[in-house]
Amino acid sequence: MAAADWRSKQAYLDAKTAETEDIAWECLRRDLDYERDYEVLTSSERSDATTERFRRK
Repeated sequence: MAAADWRSKQAYLDAKTAETEDIAWECLRRDLDYERDYEVLTSSERSDATTERFRRK
């Protein structure tokens, strides 16, 4: 993830034209719980229960 200066207006110029999906992705990619859950989901040892829990979450 690129380190942006959150105080800089230049760092957020794309936010004015962002779609809902863009904003959602930015939130998810910074969520450590999501990252861990995704790693489990994409592992070769996942179960159907894992997929269902991930979907519900």
